[in-house]
Amino acid sequence: MVYTICIGSNEHRRENMALARKRLTEMFTGIRFAKEEDTEPLACHRPEMFSNQVARFASDSLPCEVTRCLKAIEREAGRQLADKQQEIVRLDIDLLMCDSEVYKPEDLRRAYIVRGLEELK
Repeated sequence: MVYTICIGSNEHRRENMALARKRLTEMFTGIRFAKEEDTEPLACHRPEMFSNQVARFASDSLPCEVTRCLKAIEREAGRQLADKQQEIVRLDIDLLMCDSEVYKPEDLRRAYIVRGLEELK
């Protein structure tokens, strides 16, 4: 199966994005990353910029297993439920697609994701 994910952070962005790439590379051999982009916050009042990056990899793991891995990386970066109220996103890793099944159709329309997908073709 081919998985497409998006990584994002607005708190200690460089460190958290680097942690995500390191862990993802360790977990998913052959993962490819699009260029990291700085983006304006979309649905936040907090003015801090976001770093976002699209990645793609193949894995025999089921989507639920992949999602568990992604959430474990978020927790390693210090993500906590309480951060959401303060609009702090230490690390967010979303499963966008598995093969042709789309999990986040609204995200696939975002310009930085469209650019990332194009780059990973």
